[in-house]
Amino acid sequence: MHLRFKAIDNLTSVGANSPDPVAKKVTAVFGEKVFTLKVAREYLSDEAYKSLISSIKTGKKIDRNDASQIAAGIRQWAESKGVTHYTHWFQPLTGSSAEKHDSFFTLKSDGTPLETFDGDALVQQEPDASSFPSGGLRATFEARGYTAWDPTSPAFIMEIGNGNTLCIPTIFVSYTGESLDYKAPLLKSIDALNKAAVDVCNYFDRNVSRVTATLGWEQEYFVIDEGLANARPDLVMTGRTVFGHSPAKGQQLEDHYFGSIPERIYAFMRDFETEAYKLGIPLRTRHNEVAPAQFECAPIFEELNLAVDHNTLLMDVMSRVAKRHKLKVLLHEKPFAGINGSGKHNNWSMATDTGVNLLAPGKTPKTNFMFLAFFVNTIKAVHDHADLLRAAIASAGNDHRLGANEAPPAIISAYIGRFLTKVLDEVESRVGDKFDEQDEVMLKLDIHKNIPELLLDNTDRNRTSPFAFTGNKFEFRAVGSSANCALNMTVLNTIMAETLSNFKSEVDALIEKGEKKEVAIMYVIKNYIKASKKVLFDGDGYSEAWEKEAAKRGLPNVKTTPPALDAMVTKKAKGLFEKHKVFTHAEVEARHEIELEKYIKNVQIEGRVIHDLAGNHILPSAIRYQNVLIENIKGLKEVGVKASSYKVQMNILNEISDHIDKVQTLSDQMTEERKSANALPHSREKAIAYCDKVKPLFDEIRYSVDKLELLVDDASWELPKYRELLFLR
Repeated sequence: MHLRFKAIDNLTSVGANSPDPVAKKVTAVFGEKVFTLKVAREYLSDEAYKSLISSIKTGKKIDRNDASQIAAGIRQWAESKGVTHYTHWFQPLTGSSAEKHDSFFTLKSDGTPLETFDGDALVQQEPDASSFPSGGLRATFEARGYTAWDPTSPAFIMEIGNGNTLCIPTIFVSYTGESLDYKAPLLKSIDALNKAAVDVCNYFDRNVSRVTATLGWEQEYFVIDEGLANARPDLVMTGRTVFGHSPAKGQQLEDHYFGSIPERIYAFMRDFETEAYKLGIPLRTRHNEVAPAQFECAPIFEELNLAVDHNTLLMDVMSRVAKRHKLKVLLHEKPFAGINGSGKHNNWSMATDTGVNLLAPGKTPKTNFMFLAFFVNTIKAVHDHADLLRAAIASAGNDHRLGANEAPPAIISAYIGRFLTKVLDEVESRVGDKFDEQDEVMLKLDIHKNIPELLLDNTDRNRTSPFAFTGNKFEFRAVGSSANCALNMTVLNTIMAETLSNFKSEVDALIEKGEKKEVAIMYVIKNYIKASKKVLFDGDGYSEAWEKEAAKRGLPNVKTTPPALDAMVTKKAKGLFEKHKVFTHAEVEARHEIELEKYIKNVQIEGRVIHDLAGNHILPSAIRYQNVLIENIKGLKEVGVKASSYKVQMNILNEISDHIDKVQTLSDQMTEERKSANALPHSREKAIAYCDKVKPLFDEIRYSVDKLELLVDDASWELPKYRELLFLR
């Protein structure tokens, strides 16, 4: 029996597995596996606690003596939870998290066994750096790399089976100091944004001393039966189905969206949510998404660095918990053709230490004036650096999703709604190049009259916009579901820091010339509105009309990853990242190389899987059925049945034969194209070849395979079909 049918048979014996039938309040378990500040207050001395707080709030370094006291407190807490090992938990450029476990156990010189965890072990470890992507920063024989503790993200305990491991969030750098991870540049970009934003805030409120980027991500994902997934080698190896004919019913009835959550999935959701709550991940929302078998979860907003850690951690937790329920979580951007793919909508804003959301309209002219400044600066940043934002969300998986079934197009534009469009038009039209007292009074009292009414929801949403204002934040909708949030947020923070820095310089220059502060600010805002208007679009991002209009406006429309990544290594981009101390030139070049290599390897693996499936699964099934038809036709001929009576069999046989030939011919052609691409000397050339020469053959092969799926006897078809993957639980 094929694995397909075994998996279907097993489904009848799989129930909803809920390990904790007694519901607990979230508050009863939230953060119980996290070394929170409340826990730190209990386990640390006053001196160590103050040192930790100072590091978190001001960035002050923790000296080794205080680090040892903090380490002792963390160990005491961890051991009370049954922990025997610890690890520096980091996010290398593989796209997933990494860890190397060490025991608290050691031996003294006299052989006495001892449990210990000192400040040095807390602050720094040395994992092998040679086996992680470095983009040429490290040679294979140069193995040394360091993980360094990030006190702003609290330590947590990861429970796997019956084991507990203390995880310490860290950055990862090379022996020579270059960043080899996502977190280190993110922290630098957060610092750059803080400095630039505080300077602008001080025009309006001198009490602001810190601005923090905030993030609320929305994680979309698919959940299917583990047995059915294991019967699909393409899902096992690539995370997506390279073949599969659309089922009779997909998402066209729109009955899955916000529908009743299936019991088995509901049990899984409750389970992974409980694990998430224990780890301090503040999940708030769960629901069915648009596509069958697609779901979404979302948390409460957090400071950006912690939110990124929590999303990375959650993806791991979801995948592990799914195994308990004999389910498989698919985080690929496009696991199934013809239905919605999955994104990770990043809701980004900025908050002051005085409690103000800088992208939330206020109720007074002063707060609205500050909102307007940051709002317009954000639009200007998107306009000036749209190519970098596109590069930050580029991947082989996201190429399948962008522009299809609700995902925004590859054209980076911003949606702000008709009310704010009206406000910007009013600002642009009512403030001239020359200012007088009447204009100044208008600035203070009248220009903001429309904004207080906005508050949260006085703007619609545009689901086709890659960067949409949704009331008190911007939603970056183009991010792929499997992506680490850090890279796109690092880019967004950096371009915002750059725009705010330029804004301050221009305002200060006008003030030095004798212009009043409010007038100078409004003058620059007006210029920014004029300069960035072409990036604003509130229509249908899927339409051909928008593509043509975007081209007229000069907006980039880069549909595939290899050319999109070029934006990372322009002179402009290198200067930007170096200016704000986020990336050195070498680090930018390395990341460009790494992303190209990721693309090449992903497409290469998919090509190999396609060739393997075609040769070992599809064609044998098709040929077996072809032989059945041949024997049937022979038998009918032998007993004297007239030819017109087996015309249907002959038509099916001819069609199957044609598609068998096409699958084999195209598979061979794809193999040759892969060989030619692999022979190219440079990664960019190789990536372009895989994109333009190899990848198009995937769809051609798929067309014939999917036709064979419809023609071949169902009992002979080895791979689980879409109707089973998407609807059987």
